[in-house]
Order: sequence, then structure tokens, then C-alpha cells
Amino acid sequence: MGEENQTFVAEFIFLGLSRDLQTQILLFILFLIIYLLTVLGNMLIIILTFMDSRLHTPMYLFLRNLSFADLCFSTSIVPQVLVHFLVTRKIISFGGCVAQIFVFLLVGCTECVLLAVMSYDRYVAVCKPLHYSTITTQQVCLQLALASWASGTIVSLVDTTFTFQLPYRGQNIINHYFCEPPALLKVASADTYSTEMGIFAMGVVMLLAPVSLVLVSYWHIISTVMQMQSGEGRLKAFSTCCSHLIVIILFYGSGIFSYMRPNSKTTKERDKTISVFYSVVMPMLNPIIYSLRNKDVKGALRKLTRRKTFSQRQ
Repeated sequence: MGEENQTFVAEFIFLGLSRDLQTQILLFILFLIIYLLTVLGNMLIIILTFMDSRLHTPMYLFLRNLSFADLCFSTSIVPQVLVHFLVTRKIISFGGCVAQIFVFLLVGCTECVLLAVMSYDRYVAVCKPLHYSTITTQQVCLQLALASWASGTIVSLVDTTFTFQLPYRGQNIINHYFCEPPALLKVASADTYSTEMGIFAMGVVMLLAPVSLVLVSYWHIISTVMQMQSGEGRLKAFSTCCSHLIVIILFYGSGIFSYMRPNSKTTKERDKTISVFYSVVMPMLNPIIYSLRNKDVKGALRKLTRRKTFSQRQ
């Protein structure tokens, strides 16, 4: 027993979302459909915002980055989960776990900042419309997008280092379906308090700071909209922000619930459900929310469809 406790684990074993075979088959079908819709929806947003000149604006530059992040977010988790639904032993190598946590945190933190940047873009568009083109220049927008990815990379490096500086000996069974820091810390062979506090502190920076920027931006947006005399103007202003606001509430809400509360020693099924929502479902919902409520995206899609139909007839 003492020898086992001195042996560093080479792989981790997931308990997964269910141990019932029929349930796993149903989940495999459901997750496969969600993943295909995620890939299709986000790839469509990326292609449309590249091809249609009307979508070469700051908002769609950020939306393209958000779609790419969603694509990476989902792909870092779902394909492995699909494989695990079909096998009895759900394993991941130690190195694979490190890589999964790094990518998961990188794109997740990048999305946090991107959503805050997009709220600032909406603030300028609604509150300072006459100065929009001079404030949100192409150079500024590119710098903001790069800053989002840079901040995500830094936080991911720090949190991944915090997580894997701990020893993992003997116990390698994770009551989860992918490598996520809160679940992984529960099987560490040392006291995790300082690591949890470090991750919590980074969570404060990466969740509460962007949320504060979002709240300030939307406070000014709402104040400006309420002062508008035209009902049509109010409706137009709200419609430009509605899709973004829905995504913000869903993404930040689930993220704050998971990372901004004390870590318990047992993983509850509710925690897994919340993880499924922001790691599997949200990347699929984002392009649907933006495309269904956005006439420019729908117009670009119709234009692309007509172009393909015409070329086929030729």
C-alpha cells in the first residue's frame, strides 16, 4: 500500500456521466448531434464573417473569434467524451489531462474577455454612434482580440501550473467526464487549499473583472436607450444587444456557479450537469442565438446559399 502511494499516476480514469449502458448510448447520440451542430454552426459563422463584406465590422470580428473559441472549447472535450460512451474503461493519460485542462482554460478564459470586449463594442455603438468608426478602428479591434487570447493564455498557464504542481499518487479515479481543475484537485495526494485559493483568485480576475465591465457597459446602454424619444430607436438599440446579453447571462452564470464557490470534497451530479451546459451545450447555442436574432447573418447566409445554387445550375 505504501509503495502504491509513492507511485505517480500515469493515467486518470473517469467515472463519466452514467454507468448504465442504455443511458450511455442515448447520451452518445445526443452529444454527437450537439457536437455536429456546434461544428456546423460555428464554422458557418466564421465562413460568413470572412466572405460577406457587410460583416467586416468590429462586432463580427469579435463574433468570429468567439466562434473559433467555441469550436476549440467543444473539440477539446466532446470527441473524447463520445469515445468514452462506447468503452468500459474511460481513461486519459496524464499528459492528455494536462493538455485538456490547458486548452479548456485557455479558450474558456478567452471567451470571458471576448464577451466583455463585445459589450464595450455595443456600448460605443449605442452611446457614441457618431464616434463609433473612430473609436473602434480595425487596429484597435485586432489589439482587443489579441489581448483576449493573450489573457486567456496567461491565466491558463497559471491555473494549469497550480493544478499540476500537486502530487497525484495512487488515487486516479475522477468522478467527472473530463479533466477539470475542481474535479482533479479532489484526487490530489496533498493539501489543496493554497491551490484552490490560487485558482479562486484567478477566477475572480477572469470572471468578476469582465462581468464588471459588462455591467458598466450595459448600465450606460440602458440609460442611453431610456433617454431616446423614438420607440423605434429604442427597439433597434435593444435588438443589437439582445443576443449578446443572452449569451453573457448563460456563460457567466454557469461559470460563476462552478468556479466562484468553495470546492467540496465530493463531486455532485449537479456540478456535472452545470459542466455539461457550459462545455457542451453553450458552444452550440452561441451561433444559434446570434444567427437567429441577427438579420445581417441571416442575409449573408441567404446570399451564400443563392450563390451556391446559381453556381450549381451553371
